[in-house]
Amino acid sequence: MKNQDYMIHSVRFTCVLDTNVIYPLWIRDLLLWFAYHELYTPKWSQHIFDEWYEVMIRSGISEVEALKRTSIVNEAFPDALVENYEPLIETLSLPDIKDRHVLAAAIKTNANLIVTNNLKHFPKEYLSGFGLSAKDADDFFTDIIDLNHVTSIQAFRDLVINKRNPPLDDYQILDIFRKNGLKKTADYIHALL
Repeated sequence: MKNQDYMIHSVRFTCVLDTNVIYPLWIRDLLLWFAYHELYTPKWSQHIFDEWYEVMIRSGISEVEALKRTSIVNEAFPDALVENYEPLIETLSLPDIKDRHVLAAAIKTNANLIVTNNLKHFPKEYLSGFGLSAKDADDFFTDIIDLNHVTSIQAFRDLVINKRNPPLDDYQILDIFRKNGLKKTADYIHALL
């Protein structure tokens, strides 16, 4: 492969992560391990984290634990927080106005991609006008794995090693991925193990 084929494996490849891919533990963990291995650069906004916090509270997670989770993620990736995107929100038009802040953050940070499991809320034609596109988490992961098998598998193995409560093996985690909407990702990783 030529060097340009590795573009997605680059800290220059920037992705805004929507709340619906940050909230689910297993999707979030894989996203963060891929980012840790510099397969892409994650971005999010205070709006996204506020939504994540609210979803955690609604699902019965304590305020202390919810704040701890958001703080740990922000501390792990201190450059991920997009700021000063708010003035753009009102200028945008999406099927669900509650998603405009995600697009505003993506525009502000010059992102390449929005990773969301609500693709219908981010019309392809509209996003292309801003030089953006959206992918669901499963397609996003398979694209990255396709372009960098070695680092992707290392990121996955780091995730497995760090899951200790309870400890799970590679195949148990791949089954969990499948149950969390990451079937193609799990199948691809399985084929590479």
